[in-house]
Amino acid sequence: MHILLLLLGLFLLTAVLLDSFQTIILPRRPVTRFRLTRFFFVATWDPWTHLVHLMRDRRAREQLYSYYGPLSLLMLFVMWAITLVTAYAFLYFGLHTPFTDPLHPATLIEQLRTCFYVSGSTLFTLGLGDVVPVNHAARFLVVTEAGTGLGFVALVIGYVPVLYSAFSVRETEVALLDARAGSPPTAGELLLRHHFDGGNLALNKLLVEWERWSATMLETHISYPILCYYRSQHDNQSWISALTAILDTCALLITSVEGPALRQAQLTFAVGRHVLVDIGHVFHREKEEQKLREGPFTRLNDDEFLHLCDLLRQAGISLCSDINVRARLDALRRLYEPHACSMAHYLRLELPHWTPPPVNTVKPDIWTSIGRLSSPGGAADPLSAVSPQATASHLGDEGGFL
Repeated sequence: MHILLLLLGLFLLTAVLLDSFQTIILPRRPVTRFRLTRFFFVATWDPWTHLVHLMRDRRAREQLYSYYGPLSLLMLFVMWAITLVTAYAFLYFGLHTPFTDPLHPATLIEQLRTCFYVSGSTLFTLGLGDVVPVNHAARFLVVTEAGTGLGFVALVIGYVPVLYSAFSVRETEVALLDARAGSPPTAGELLLRHHFDGGNLALNKLLVEWERWSATMLETHISYPILCYYRSQHDNQSWISALTAILDTCALLITSVEGPALRQAQLTFAVGRHVLVDIGHVFHREKEEQKLREGPFTRLNDDEFLHLCDLLRQAGISLCSDINVRARLDALRRLYEPHACSMAHYLRLELPHWTPPPVNTVKPDIWTSIGRLSSPGGAADPLSAVSPQATASHLGDEGGFL
């Protein structure tokens, strides 16, 4: 039994040290499938989604989904700590409990309790001194575990600020897209809001910013995939809906809309699609993506495509007259939509539509109200449209901060 627990302790210690190294320190995607972190998310995310799905209120569901990211981070640290304590306890027990204990444990169960006590007090550097190692191997293990505990605390302290810094960088561009593409964002709204004098330059600059945003996502969310579970501040925003809206816009600029932003649309599309593909690999979504790729694409039906073209033409946007426009657009959609749909389904997020909702079916948002007030006749518009209550409604918060 001692030899068995000694080997098990060595296995657990190697597993948790390797897993924490790959999760926190390694700046690239781990290739091993059998990792403690992966098992942790597999064992917790599905039960969490089933539990949240029982909630009928959409706002309550989104609130509970938003708890998972921060809670999973804390529970991941707890899992690593418990595994480390267990691993060292098994190592001590495998050495036949080489300690002088004032309680004088006689049975194997009492000796195992002593090993867990020593392991826990050493890892968290309590240093009580009531149980003392009696041989060199035990002393070496005690010092090693104390160093492991200090390193574990240091990694935790350094890991959390890095995560929240990357989250803040991600959400900045997502929030900025609100004024440029609506909330939730749509490709049609993005093109319509950039149809003005100098709009092509502004659109080109926006696509450049999203190309860099996508490159940042490749560096952060591939190394720290736990960030994918972190949701945006507001229910009508998400990183995947924003990225999908940008890819939709790039697809339209490449195949359907005539303009000078074609080259930049191609560059942004390539990097944005790269993000979805690599994140799908991190979460092992290949089978689901293949099923979606082989099935029919229902996200943009014929009626919505015709409606989108009518909206763009009425705004004065030049469209390509090629009869194969829809076929080329669908071919381009197949390059990214299966990945976007798969990740959205996994994370329980909604993908955006292609066209903005009809004006008479939604309340005017804060950006529309500001645009009306900037015109000479806008003074007649009700000021309540830009009141704090209207802003809170736009942000998805009924009661503000309190």
